Amino acid sequence: MRDLTVRTARWSAGHPWRAITGWFLFVALCFGLGMTVGGNAATTEDFRIGEAGRAEAMAAEGGLGQRPVERVLITARAGALDPAAADAAARDATARMKALPEVAAVGAPIRSADGSAVRVDVTMKGPELDGKKHVEPLRAQTAQVQAAHPGLRIEETGSPSISKGVEKLRGDDLARTEMIALPVTLITLLLVFGSIALAVVPLLLALTSIVAAVGLSMLASHAFPDSGVGTNVILLIGLAVGVDYTLFYLKREREERARSGGRLSSRAVVELAAATSGRAVVLSGLAVAASSATLYLADDVIFSSIATGAIVVSLVAVVSSLTVLPALLAKLGERAERRRAARAGRPRRERRERAGGGRITVAMLRPTARHPAATLAVTVLIMLGLAAPLLSLDLTDMGRETHPRDIPAMRSYDRLNAAYPELKAMHQVVVRADPARSAEVAAALDGLAGRAKNDPNLAGTAELRTSPDRRISLLELPVPHHVSTDRARTSLEALRERHVPATIGALGGAETAVTGDVARYADYPEHQKGKLPFIIGALLLVTFAMTVWAFRSVVLGLVGVMLNLLSAAAALGLLVLVFQNTWAEGLLDFTSTGSIGSRVPLFLFVILFGLSMDYQVFVISRIREKVLDGLPTRQAVLEGIGGSAGVVTSAAFVMVTVFASFVPLHIMEMKQMGFALAVAVLLDAVVIRIMILPALMLLLGERSWWPSRRAAATAPAAPEARPLEVG
Repeated sequence: MRDLTVRTARWSAGHPWRAITGWFLFVALCFGLGMTVGGNAATTEDFRIGEAGRAEAMAAEGGLGQRPVERVLITARAGALDPAAADAAARDATARMKALPEVAAVGAPIRSADGSAVRVDVTMKGPELDGKKHVEPLRAQTAQVQAAHPGLRIEETGSPSISKGVEKLRGDDLARTEMIALPVTLITLLLVFGSIALAVVPLLLALTSIVAAVGLSMLASHAFPDSGVGTNVILLIGLAVGVDYTLFYLKREREERARSGGRLSSRAVVELAAATSGRAVVLSGLAVAASSATLYLADDVIFSSIATGAIVVSLVAVVSSLTVLPALLAKLGERAERRRAARAGRPRRERRERAGGGRITVAMLRPTARHPAATLAVTVLIMLGLAAPLLSLDLTDMGRETHPRDIPAMRSYDRLNAAYPELKAMHQVVVRADPARSAEVAAALDGLAGRAKNDPNLAGTAELRTSPDRRISLLELPVPHHVSTDRARTSLEALRERHVPATIGALGGAETAVTGDVARYADYPEHQKGKLPFIIGALLLVTFAMTVWAFRSVVLGLVGVMLNLLSAAAALGLLVLVFQNTWAEGLLDFTSTGSIGSRVPLFLFVILFGLSMDYQVFVISRIREKVLDGLPTRQAVLEGIGGSAGVVTSAAFVMVTVFASFVPLHIMEMKQMGFALAVAVLLDAVVIRIMILPALMLLLGERSWWPSRRAAATAPAAPEARPLEVG
């Protein structure tokens, strides 16, 4: 691998304009192909999970699948609702909706029990997920009805409107995030390098890598359908790793240039950087990709999209660092040499690269060097203390009611549920049986509906539908509680464990399953909990194998696994402490649901394990280089940590900035993911890499490299340094 990185860098530095032009052509080709072919969006079938998913498949088989439904709500602006005016508005809305090609059916107007509202249910054509794509004509007609009846409040809500609103809010939030993350990243890089040109290079490569990855992800979506989060993941991970990989390379190039004192040409300096940091970048990128690939084991379209986006953007970032970055560095180096030659004979101040770390790093390393056992014990206890709240972790799928009220459709949703509490959620009992037994099935479902009337957690009128071939029957039971409430979950448990077995269960040969809003909400976290042990096991194995392969050390492989687990657990503990309680609501602008999104822990574990390998590989590579130079492991650890701490903390600050910019977002799961990743990276870069890792390696000494007798045993030869050519 080292030879490959050096040869690639040598060609790139020797043919800079070809490399630069080739890179931008590659980016344009990837994006152009992606736009031409188009993406493949996940369908309703791709989201089916557990018993709820099985029931939905049965219902779809009989033509009874869930359709997108919008509801026009008519209420008074003040005082009591005028029945005549409300009926006139309802007739107007009904006539307008029936004329739309997107509409399959319009129900009769329904007055609320207290007479405060009238609603019109509009069923749209097509599958459930497609509703948001075609909802705008319906909303436009509702706006016209409102204009025609100004004395009333006429509004529209439903899953399509809410999904459309969430999509728009997410897009607006991400745009604001970019406005924060990009300037902060640029300022950080300016402080690190003291050069506008060198500060712009990492951002340029990160952004072009993101563009290329977006195009490639569109192509990949035809194998792994995109659930709608792929681009978000590419932006989140791409900016972080793209800047990190370039930063590692750039800092090393600056160090080699300073060490050579002008005796080496720009090309030779770039080759030296490629032989060291280039190898670390490749290993880091492969680690992120391999770790992300474990998400495919979740058997879930959302995590498949996350895995695809993370894999594509991390590998593209590696390619950019190996191919076009050496060319850019060579050109910048040549320009610096010309300036140096022009200033020959004049006094000048040159920026010096620190080799031993900054004052803060030295201060943090001092107690570690003197008392490694005590440092290790104290810091591990602190991290375990931070992880303690994880014992009370409550995972739930974030229901529709958790969406922010900045979305107009959510405010309408609240008013709709206040007037019609039976619409908050529903259960659907689906039965598949021989058509000849349809009468028996109908009788059993009638008995189930009768039992439901006596259940305090169920309310409203049950509705029975049967497929044209009479093989599939579906009973809808209204639930007057939001899906995230205990009473909604209790009603589902009663339905599955008591009501269904006592009625439909008595029919032999009939297949039954329960779906609906509550079942979807409950089954998804259970599905994730079942997959979590396999994914975590695969993740630990991948991390261990990558570390052993990189450094030929079983001990370091075990150390890497334990440290990654420690930082992930501490970050999750802080996440629980903050978001499952209410004390930080005002500080971070959220309303606690008392739970953590079911996708967040798995996402955190996988992505963090991959990103932690960035620092693991970079830091241990520095230590290993010192050992190869003949230093004892103790001295190599202190010098390696000191020499790499600056770039690690700079890279971590960039990552923390990117991830923390997701905390102000309105969508709860994205807010939780951003917070958890920001905290995890900060803990990993500061506590793990500067305190716990060196303390462990100081205590282990030469045993750190076991089973290799010496790190040098597997060391490849360094590339030949070529002197500066003067011509």
